[in-house]
Amino acid sequence: MSTNDTIINFKNIYVNYGMTTVLEKINLQIKKDENWVILGANGSGKSTLLKLFSHDLYPNTQYDFTKEIFGKDRWDIFELKKHLGIISNSLQSQFSGFSSSTNAYDVVMSGYYSSLGVYKHHSFTPEQLKKADEVMEFLEISKLKDKKFSQMSSGEQRRCLIGRSLIHNPQAFILDEPTTGLDIKAQYCFINTLRKISKTSGIILVTHDVSEIFPEITHAALIHNKTIYKQGRKEDILTGENLSEIFEVDIDLEQDNDRYYIKSVK
Repeated sequence: MSTNDTIINFKNIYVNYGMTTVLEKINLQIKKDENWVILGANGSGKSTLLKLFSHDLYPNTQYDFTKEIFGKDRWDIFELKKHLGIISNSLQSQFSGFSSSTNAYDVVMSGYYSSLGVYKHHSFTPEQLKKADEVMEFLEISKLKDKKFSQMSSGEQRRCLIGRSLIHNPQAFILDEPTTGLDIKAQYCFINTLRKISKTSGIILVTHDVSEIFPEITHAALIHNKTIYKQGRKEDILTGENLSEIFEVDIDLEQDNDRYYIKSVK
């Protein structure tokens, strides 16, 4: 596989915190024309793997390894954010605590500077302003333009954060448990937004919830015992038997209209 065709190319990656190994023998290749779900129980290592994706963490091991993102093993983290949109609950919390006066438009525009909000010294070209308007229209959040971030629902906030990343037309998005805390309607709207984005950008969904897996997801990787337990086409990987193994409980997994749900747990 050519690294020019990949988003993620990890081989033999180990991560230790002190003397404790939290990830081991991580081998994962994600192509640009694929949409993935990374599925695992709480505490399985999903958050650490996410930090490897975002370049906030680097392997600390004596073993030889490969860690490439878009074919490169070294990135300026601000430059990487132009290619890889990362939407996490921690980013949402940062914006929530930043300023009570920050509105939706400021959140989207802050993507140009990778900042929390817009500052007086920031300047924008007419083309950049037009792009922000187009992004908000695409995400159907134009009506939120002047609404304060602190007054939005969680679903509205997350769509604004997606808009912040879309400013750069990223090649892929990584989303960390994106529907946590959303009600049924907000979950439905947010998943539809992801389905829309998946037509032009790759999606890597990191979650423990099978209900977040939408039809455009093509591949799955299961994390268990600090490593990738299994990976491949979702129809081969997302089975009751495999999920029972990684969640350590007897799971009856079903599908309806190309969506997954857990019928029973024993």
